[in-house]
Amino acid sequence: MMKKTVSAFVAGAVMSIASTSAFADGHGEITVGYFLEWPMPMLAAKASGAYDEALGMKVNWVSFETGTAMSAAMASGDVQLSVSQGVPPFVVAASGGQDIQVLDVAVSYSDNDNCVVAAGLEIDKDSASELAGKKVAVPLGTAAHYGFLRQMDHFGIDVGSLSVVDMAPPEGAAALGQGAVDFACGYGGGLGRMKEFGNVLLTGDEKEALGILVFDVTSGPAGYVAENGETVAKFLKVTADANAAWAADPSDEMLEVIAKESGMDLDAARASISTMKFPTVEAQLSETWLGGNAATFMKGVADVFVEAGSIDAALEDYSGTVNTGPLASANGM
Repeated sequence: MMKKTVSAFVAGAVMSIASTSAFADGHGEITVGYFLEWPMPMLAAKASGAYDEALGMKVNWVSFETGTAMSAAMASGDVQLSVSQGVPPFVVAASGGQDIQVLDVAVSYSDNDNCVVAAGLEIDKDSASELAGKKVAVPLGTAAHYGFLRQMDHFGIDVGSLSVVDMAPPEGAAALGQGAVDFACGYGGGLGRMKEFGNVLLTGDEKEALGILVFDVTSGPAGYVAENGETVAKFLKVTADANAAWAADPSDEMLEVIAKESGMDLDAARASISTMKFPTVEAQLSETWLGGNAATFMKGVADVFVEAGSIDAALEDYSGTVNTGPLASANGM
């Protein structure tokens, strides 16, 4: 196991060195991965050419379907930075020995991942102990699984007393609607449907206060970041400025650009972005996020993945995968 990880790590390091050298021979270009149908303020900066201007080079944008595909593209040297990579795929890559780093918190969406209790039970956070012995639908081996474990721990409920059924969020929602389970955990559209049949125990803000995070990151290969720290800092600064502009004035004009860039109609983009938060650079550098909690959260997710058999092993500690250097530099720009 160790040998396999080390060879993967070495291969990854060699790849990142090779891609960095090719890049340094310098075509004056950078390739960045992002997602369609994921409306973020930075897309307005993408549209205006603000990234190209700040970096003094051409930025090529490539859209991906999954965070796992982003990891592969960064490992091969095809992509230098990925915006809004999900934490679970990042954790899988880092745990497998890929030399990859978290550079900022791209978006937080704590209300987009939660557990919902059947309305008929009339159980809320003050009576959550009544969930002991109940039946729950959970998508095992996902960040929602980790969130479920942390919530149960917070409420002092022995998970061993529960009947846990492995269900994807849409199935969990259907089971909750049919009364086949007492509560269900999930994210996205499945969570939206669950809420038609019950109530959440904790809000997104309440979960964040407990260190139960749901967020995406901007990530990059460690070798590339080490060689191009200033370029990375300038990139993160443009993102931060776009987030600040949106926070100051979430205008329809800006949203129209964001919607167009993400391939969505205005109403769909408005509905999606309303569930998202874009933390300030100061907040990202604090203990709540990259200053501590993020690494703890990643370790928790990794341990859940190991237990679920999704990955072979977890790192001892994930703080080495968080590099706040470029973001701290961006903060001073």
